[in-house]
Amino acid sequence: MDNQEVNAAIIEEPAVLSEKRGHVMLITLNRPKAGNSVNPDLAWGLENALNMAEADPEVFAVVLTGSGSKIFCGGMDLKYLAAHGNQGVYIGEHGLAGFIERWFSKPIICAVNGAAMGGGCEFALACDLIVAAENARFGQPEVKRGILAAGGGPIRLMRSVPKAIALELLLTGDPISAQRALEIGLVNKVVPVEELIPAALELAERITVNAPIAVKGTKELAYKSVDMDVKEAFELSGKIRDRIYKSEDSKEGPRAFAEKRAPAWKNR
Repeated sequence: MDNQEVNAAIIEEPAVLSEKRGHVMLITLNRPKAGNSVNPDLAWGLENALNMAEADPEVFAVVLTGSGSKIFCGGMDLKYLAAHGNQGVYIGEHGLAGFIERWFSKPIICAVNGAAMGGGCEFALACDLIVAAENARFGQPEVKRGILAAGGGPIRLMRSVPKAIALELLLTGDPISAQRALEIGLVNKVVPVEELIPAALELAERITVNAPIAVKGTKELAYKSVDMDVKEAFELSGKIRDRIYKSEDSKEGPRAFAEKRAPAWKNR
């Protein structure tokens, strides 16, 4: 292969990679030379990878990470933004990269392998659980650039950590370390960078040993009941319960327990 072919191969490398690890889909943002920042290629690649994971009955959970060991995602590609605006990076009702505003029924674990700034922090906040490398940093620096964190940062931070801490992060634009993120409850675990993907996959596997229909129903109830009054929340709980109890897996779980064996989930 000559230099031109090598360069072409590098140029054509997908902006998003995905691979199945058992019942887990590992999705990797793959623009390391651009800080894994969001341009249309990455936006549509992430949208497509999430669509595949959602549609695949053998995928029970997703791990989202970035290429390299310094930057998880630097947010919007500012060079692209300066030239084209946000054209092509907001996808319909799903928002930035087809992810920020979508409902995804399966658990998503974010494995933050470095800086998660701006839209990168908003990607992490849009996930259900976060495992961070020791060198990770989190921040919403938009106010330092005269723009708004419009990808859910203010919305989700105010729901994730105490108000005073959220407002300090949002109004100063200053980043915090992985350890500080752990202290305030923003992340679930901090590990050495070389242990990040194994730790995230291990957490995902602890989820995927459970019945996928029950996991999805529990996630749905947990999120959707937050802003409901108690009566509405119990009504939703009853609807989800009835749906789950009609499944084969709801019978397999008790049967496997009685027979002292591991359950064989069918996701139906």
